[in-house]
Amino acid sequence: MSEQEYKRILVPMDGSPEAELAFTKAKRVAQTNHAHLDILTILDTKQFVGNYGGGLTGDAIYQISEDAQSYLENVKEAALDHDGFKDEDIDIHVRFGNPKVVISRDFPEDHHNDLIMIGATGLNAIERVLVGSVTEYVNRHAPCDVLIVRTDLENQYHKVK
Repeated sequence: MSEQEYKRILVPMDGSPEAELAFTKAKRVAQTNHAHLDILTILDTKQFVGNYGGGLTGDAIYQISEDAQSYLENVKEAALDHDGFKDEDIDIHVRFGNPKVVISRDFPEDHHNDLIMIGATGLNAIERVLVGSVTEYVNRHAPCDVLIVRTDLENQYHKVK
């Protein structure tokens, strides 16, 4: 393996335009490197607990996880249909937990990813201070290379609204 060749690329997806941009670029990098793509979405367990300890029902959590699985299946199918990938080139994963920890540590260690391609944060400055950016956390703590995607395939920056 050459020093610039990647074999397993992790792309966290949350449905945001930033994540879609990262996936578009990750597909190109994967094709260039003949690499495997792991597409991951994380269901943040903190979202399931409401005020005063109330939370979502099991049925609601099941539906949210089914929706996430369906979203990733559609993303994968589009890559298979339009980008020349084979089924074994892409795996989809839905995980529960803290997105920062799952993306930066747990998942790459379990799946031996050597590159994480993640969208630049969509949070404004105040939201970053209050909740912190997943992207910033991953960039600081990941055990592998992290590429923060801000541009399209032509390396043109487009402000995502």
